[in-house]
Amino acid sequence: MKQTWRWFGPADEISIDEIKFTGARGIVSALHHIAPGEVWPVDEIKRRQNEIETTNGITSGLTWDVAESLPVSEAIKSQSGDFKTHFDAYRVSLKNLAECGVTTVCYNFMPILDWTRTDLAYRLPHGGTAMLFDLLDFIVFDRFILARHGSKDDYSDDILLSAKERFETLDAASKDQLTNNIVAGLPGANDNWSLDDVKSQLANYDNISAKMLRQNLIDFLSEVVPTAEAVGIKLCCHPDDPPFPLLGLPRVMSKQSDYEYVLSAVNSPASGATFCTGSMGVAKDFDPLSFIKTLGPKIHFAHLRNTRRHGISDGDRYGFYESEHLDGDTDMVATIHALLAEEQRRKKEGRQDDEIFMRPDHGHSIASDLDRPVMPGYPLIGRLRGLAELRGIMAGYLGQKYI
Repeated sequence: MKQTWRWFGPADEISIDEIKFTGARGIVSALHHIAPGEVWPVDEIKRRQNEIETTNGITSGLTWDVAESLPVSEAIKSQSGDFKTHFDAYRVSLKNLAECGVTTVCYNFMPILDWTRTDLAYRLPHGGTAMLFDLLDFIVFDRFILARHGSKDDYSDDILLSAKERFETLDAASKDQLTNNIVAGLPGANDNWSLDDVKSQLANYDNISAKMLRQNLIDFLSEVVPTAEAVGIKLCCHPDDPPFPLLGLPRVMSKQSDYEYVLSAVNSPASGATFCTGSMGVAKDFDPLSFIKTLGPKIHFAHLRNTRRHGISDGDRYGFYESEHLDGDTDMVATIHALLAEEQRRKKEGRQDDEIFMRPDHGHSIASDLDRPVMPGYPLIGRLRGLAELRGIMAGYLGQKYI
């Protein structure tokens, strides 16, 4: 697998010069300053490539390999407003990326909120911090801060009572912090919502069921996949994070069967999966080996991170935190072995895309990470530790130095 590193551009506290020390060979980035639904111009794509490839006039040896994410607008997801114009813009952006040589594009189809956490700096026993999704805190936000209509019907009576008791202990600053963590704390997000924005956006989904949202995703793929195929782009859909409904919104890419359905509906080598072990791994029934065995040929990108279920649960919804890469609910060693076997299968087939892009996703803030500002989940030392551990598994499987 080709080892890559996510970089949020010039605003990222971690520099390209620092990334060179990690041993990563490629960069995952995006044009976060361009709003969803707008075209990514060639000159802006080339500007980002130059920022990656050259620092202080010296070649970095790194290339922009994956665009994560070319965002799908809320208009497309809900098929509202000028969503057809957004289809046109997305197709042009794909053509422009291909013209510049960026041919793997990650996206997601999560309504309104991207990945969601309630605490962006949860203190761990070793003294570092990780991101946490506390289900009880999320219910506090949903039921008593956002005061979403219908939220009372989404949770058990016992957990609602516990949420009410916790809410009554929070002061104004704690409520604001929880709100900011959920609606405005997403690193690199193209959309930044206020509480009123979330309420307004939720209204757009009042009459959109999971079946309808899934069809909207299929419609989106029907519109853009032919262009991706024509220009040599690999589209890869990131799973829902966490993999269960939030705020009464439907989720349609949470498990293996979702991928099987959607990728079969628009069956093309240009349309595939971002295999994120952390997102899907929150679910107790996630089987990474089954996913790779069934959908391996369609995995274009891998996010290798781990999570551990934590705290209370309610039905199939769980609290969890970002664990160490090799110490979570997902068997990372077996998962990496299966991905490397898939690469070897591709080589035997003669596929040109036999190498899967991967990156160490999220990480604990440890050591000097704690003494500098970093985007939540994206520290330097914590991710470097994760990448080193993942690299060790790859080397052990291959029986040689992994480059």
